[in-house]
Amino acid sequence: MKERKEVLDYGMTLPDVYIDTPFHDENWVLLRYKKNKRAFAWTYERNGYMCVNVKVDPEWRDFWRSTYAAVQPGYHQNKEHWNTIILDGSIPEEEIKRMIAESYDLIVKKK
Repeated sequence: MKERKEVLDYGMTLPDVYIDTPFHDENWVLLRYKKNKRAFAWTYERNGYMCVNVKVDPEWRDFWRSTYAAVQPGYHQNKEHWNTIILDGSIPEEEIKRMIAESYDLIVKKK
């Protein structure tokens, strides 16, 4: 998974999701949950790579960061609760999907 479209297409397979561009900046495209409008995937290009920020349980945050060099503290977000995934081809697609799905699960539980 290296393209924004792949992230958005996968995210749209999850229930009650929509695509949003709230910043009037076409570089930032978010996936949100319809029922509470919370974003769970923030896609953007940075340093020549597509990136996606995902919410992460603090118990898993360091696991992902230590397992893959392309998972870093969340760019422009709370570093305790968000990771940035650099889509450089170094992370297996199933692992990226898992991180996106876990992010979705975390925000769905929020009121």
